[in-house]
Amino acid sequence: MTASARMPVVFFGHGSPMVAIEANATSRSWRETAETLPRPKAILAVSAHWETTATAVTAMDRPRTIHDFGASFPKALFDKQYPAPGSPELARRVAELLAPTRVYLDEEHWGLDHGTWSVLVHAYPDADVPVIQLGMDVNLSPAERFDMGRRLAPLRDEGVLILGTGNIVHNLRAMNWGDAACAPYDWAARFNDEIRGAMLDDQPQRAIDFADMKAEAPLAAPTPEHYWPLLYVLGARLPGDEARLFNDRIEHGSLGMTSVVFEGSEAAQKAA
Repeated sequence: MTASARMPVVFFGHGSPMVAIEANATSRSWRETAETLPRPKAILAVSAHWETTATAVTAMDRPRTIHDFGASFPKALFDKQYPAPGSPELARRVAELLAPTRVYLDEEHWGLDHGTWSVLVHAYPDADVPVIQLGMDVNLSPAERFDMGRRLAPLRDEGVLILGTGNIVHNLRAMNWGDAACAPYDWAARFNDEIRGAMLDDQPQRAIDFADMKAEAPLAAPTPEHYWPLLYVLGARLPGDEARLFNDRIEHGSLGMTSVVFEGSEAAQKAA
């Protein structure tokens, strides 16, 4: 990859896959946020929905659109396609940066799951930016995920947008399905506030040690795969990056939509 202006790094709270086919405050904010960013040469996405038993990266020319959600969703969502090209070249560059960690180059199995394409269909609706996904090895510790993001940070100077997509707070069992605007549960608000503070204060260790919140973490992240993408994003944050929050709210009581852009201070001032 050739040198380029430094790209930001972004975490999207992605919420329901239904946002992919809806025009609402969330989908508008994804589009508007992308419009404030430099145009990427390629995107490396870390999605909550690709858990692996080893580090993997998609390496096909044309990743398929994966409809990885239940049959109860409408046909229009299953019909939705996001035909962005892949980038075997970027996949090989990712493997190079993560060495000596062994990286499996997936040329046929995965593609773009809804954690990625439900966001990108609004953020980059023309599907003309190459996209690859990084699989999250379930065996890694939070600190190892952060370190993996740190090792991938050079991609930012090569025109690559590093993108995490998940939810800081994600407890589907506790959700108030009938009222998206209800007050968040106390434990959800406390957990979200702590992680928000860690991002704003540039104290990533607090986010790495999220499980130390013994009263809140088991409820806010009962299965941590939706939280994990944030750790890769935090690792790719560079000195001097400022945090710009958007969609900073909790829906249905226990679904955190809080999202963040990390970018150099000059870029942050232009976007403000």
